[in-house]
Amino acid sequence: MASRDPLADLLARCALHDRRAFETLYRQTSPILYGFLLKLVRDRELAADLLQEGFVRIWQRAGDYRAQSGQPLTWMSSIVRHLAIDRRRRGEHRRRAELGDDDWAAVADDGPSPEDRLHVEQHDAALARCLDILDAEPRRAVLLAYFEGLTHDAIAESLNRPLGTVKAWVRRSLMRLKTCLGEER
Repeated sequence: MASRDPLADLLARCALHDRRAFETLYRQTSPILYGFLLKLVRDRELAADLLQEGFVRIWQRAGDYRAQSGQPLTWMSSIVRHLAIDRRRRGEHRRRAELGDDDWAAVADDGPSPEDRLHVEQHDAALARCLDILDAEPRRAVLLAYFEGLTHDAIAESLNRPLGTVKAWVRRSLMRLKTCLGEER
């Protein structure tokens, strides 16, 4: 039975080792995931490395995706986000020399199309609107967890709040965001 979500269908085909489906999945989602990683790590080369490592994991774990657990892009974003966090925690990110404009032109890829950029911008705008419905401290806890990669313990220490409070904030906030983003569609 085919899903109504083309990305979910592609993941299901990847689970059956369909290389064409994987190639299509990569073409459709890599610009979005690369942009997400670039925001997290602020290093083009590291973001590209993490993207490739992430797609290896997506290929290997495609059979683990469950539609009832969330959107396919959210699932894939989670995989690459965890890779970025693990890399940061291990301290493997190297300082890289800044490239000049001519150097970037030589190594630049085609990048996302205008349509892809519009999709990402619309998603970012929807997320920003949904984040605005959260109270200030729970919103800060979610941002520290998902964009800074902090653990619940580190967030509790940073906000000077009890660990249980921080965990509750993050859990409730994620449920509110999921509901809100579902309504934004």
